[in-house]
Amino acid sequence: MYYRELTQEEYRDIAKRILYEDNHVLIFNKRPGEIVQGDKTGDEPLSETLKAFIAMRDNKPGQVFMGVPHRLDRPVSGVAMFAKTSKCLERMNEAFREGAVHKIYWALTCEKPNPEAGELKHYLFRNEKQNKSYPYTEGEKAPQGAKEARLKYRTIKSFDRYHLVEVELLTGRHHQIRCQLSAIGCVIRGDLKYGAPRSNKDGGINLHARSITFVHPTKKEEITVCAPVSWPPFIEE
Repeated sequence: MYYRELTQEEYRDIAKRILYEDNHVLIFNKRPGEIVQGDKTGDEPLSETLKAFIAMRDNKPGQVFMGVPHRLDRPVSGVAMFAKTSKCLERMNEAFREGAVHKIYWALTCEKPNPEAGELKHYLFRNEKQNKSYPYTEGEKAPQGAKEARLKYRTIKSFDRYHLVEVELLTGRHHQIRCQLSAIGCVIRGDLKYGAPRSNKDGGINLHARSITFVHPTKKEEITVCAPVSWPPFIEE
């Protein structure tokens, strides 16, 4: 099996962004703009880049397995999990379906949440053509196919213009954090799709998958992996 040869710069960059790796699991610090899995754009996804990296690093002549149990939106940064074996992929897919994986996100919002901490519950309807979700509160008539979405949040710190909010996902819906924070008037910095006044220079949004906690698929030990934030400082223009 042939994989493209990474440049030395690419190779070093990939190596330093691997947050955790063993025989079954690889956890990577994704940048805004990178795609986890192939899509209609035809851009190379991280799953293929990581295959090329492992083939080079380990001098592996055969096929490299790299499954994707966990996806992040293209403009989002942070923890992205990959499965290096089919056993890991199967077991982690099941863990995500059952809600057994604990995920924490950091968001930089244009307004301060009121109250500063709480739990949000909406029914989200995904518009496939627009690639956007719409929120409905309990009592509102939501379109058929809307799914319950719940998250907990707390405000960590406020700056002159933005506010750092920590989010714990209780369900996993399309654009859930982006949509639910926007629904309470707290649009994420750079997120034009959900109402931000302007985009970020890198085309990303200030939503970061900060940490993931899961039971290892073979060792059965609980593991937590945390991704450094690449917003130096948070409100840099």
